[in-house]
Amino acid sequence: MSRLSVAVAAFLLYGVALAGDTPAPPHAYLYIGWPNNGEVIAAGKPFRVWFGLRDMGVAPKDVKLPNTGHHHLLIDTDLPPADKEIPSDRQHLHFGGGETETMLELPPGRHTLQLLMGDDKHVPHNPPIYSRKITITVK
Repeated sequence: MSRLSVAVAAFLLYGVALAGDTPAPPHAYLYIGWPNNGEVIAAGKPFRVWFGLRDMGVAPKDVKLPNTGHHHLLIDTDLPPADKEIPSDRQHLHFGGGETETMLELPPGRHTLQLLMGDDKHVPHNPPIYSRKITITVK
């Protein structure tokens, strides 16, 4: 077996081991519609975060339909392991009702926001569908 064949096989096995079982639509695109990267948000009051998604549908948790999932908003954290259920805590907000926006209030300072789609059981798709991580400042 050539080195290239071994590398490709290792990559494929690695990818399979690090993703959920639900296939992702091939051209799905997830993004944060607002706030924008670099946005300065007024402290002391909630602000709206809206979720953008193209070429994929949104369905509530426990509803298993092809090419669908639901949103998870990650706050001040990195992406979780793609082969495990997405945690549910203050840094991993679940929108299992199919919501496409939320009101959020954060303490003053710099914060990161990122979206991650989860399947009907809160596990990332294969491959995972996630937005670019943005940074905002609350002051």
